[in-house]
Amino acid sequence: MLISTPLADQIADQRDDRLRVLIVGAGVAGLTLAALLRQDGLHPVVVDRMPADDHPGYMLALMPIVDRAFVDLGIREHYRAASTPMARYSFRSHRGRTLRTDALGELLSMYGDCNGISRGALIDVLTRGGCPVTFATTVDAVDGGTARFVDRNGVPIREAAFDLVVGADGIRSRMRGVLDAGQLDIAETGWSGWVAWADDRGDADLGEELWGDGFFLGAYPVKGRLGVFLGGPDDELRAGPAVFAGEVRARVDDLGPRLSTALDAVASASDPYLWRLDDARVSRWVTPNGILLGDAAAGFLPTAGIGAGMAMESAWMLGRMLALADRTTLPTLLAAWEAVERPRVESAQANSRTLAKMMFRRGGFIAWLRETALRMLSVRAVLGPIVRLVAERPDPDAVARAALAHRADLGSAHADRPHSA
Repeated sequence: MLISTPLADQIADQRDDRLRVLIVGAGVAGLTLAALLRQDGLHPVVVDRMPADDHPGYMLALMPIVDRAFVDLGIREHYRAASTPMARYSFRSHRGRTLRTDALGELLSMYGDCNGISRGALIDVLTRGGCPVTFATTVDAVDGGTARFVDRNGVPIREAAFDLVVGADGIRSRMRGVLDAGQLDIAETGWSGWVAWADDRGDADLGEELWGDGFFLGAYPVKGRLGVFLGGPDDELRAGPAVFAGEVRARVDDLGPRLSTALDAVASASDPYLWRLDDARVSRWVTPNGILLGDAAAGFLPTAGIGAGMAMESAWMLGRMLALADRTTLPTLLAAWEAVERPRVESAQANSRTLAKMMFRRGGFIAWLRETALRMLSVRAVLGPIVRLVAERPDPDAVARAALAHRADLGSAHADRPHSA
């Protein structure tokens, strides 16, 4: 549970911590890190620009890459209870016919869980022990470890000193500029989509996707219901979800009862969440004034269903490594963290971009080519790079020990070097 807490109280609580950590952004990555740090006895200050915890939410598919975070926090069974296994994946043609169904759970079961969960349920699991947050607050400057807090209108509130400032404020991150994270690389698809919720119509372990000619419809199981995504080119979405859903229905011969219900949910939603389908990555995660984490460092397109998982892995890796850090060794461990984690995240992001090139193209001939390819390719082949990432999860303790040993060796070599008078 997120607990609205005055900023002054949060700062006072961490006065005696060995590391004073500020996390800007109470999303999945920031809250995963906060939970790990609190378990280690620290009291990270968490702020969020939103005036309250009222994000409309969306569905997430979490692969086994996140399991270690849940295990280390002692909440894996709570995660399992709040989510539902996604055991099968079905791909449909642009006219609605099912082309193939693959055993997604079987592909990943040797590594751990592959579950569907809503964003709200995941945040509840991550903050099960309570997490203080100061809402309607962000940071507009960091200088020498001193952060300047402002309200949503940019009015200064106060300043405070920290050993580590973490920008975890999402794909539209303001902290990228505050921390001077360098060049921003954005992949713009020209597409967006609405998120809605539908009643479960059976097949509670099945995720389905219909890659249409100029649209995309997906239905994904979460606990007790379906998360629905309906996307298309921005210029065709301006008429609104009901009109676009009607156009999609007219283009498809056979939706079936489950996807028909999903389409109805989008059409009837009073104010569905609109998800802009762009991604972003920065040229560096670690800067002199802080670091970026999660979507602020590398925001994903949803095409491979791995963005939230990689954000959580990055936060877990960082949290575990910070358990071995003090103020003198912090720069060494942050550099080692980025050196290991950033290539993994960018590899997964590249896979999402590749799939997006197949999805966000239109035309009957393009649809036919795409379906011909995917009829022959299994989920194992399409998600091969992701499966390899799951199988090759790094050991944060080993990475931290190696970095600290290397630092000690350099210090010893420097001490042994003869000095001129």
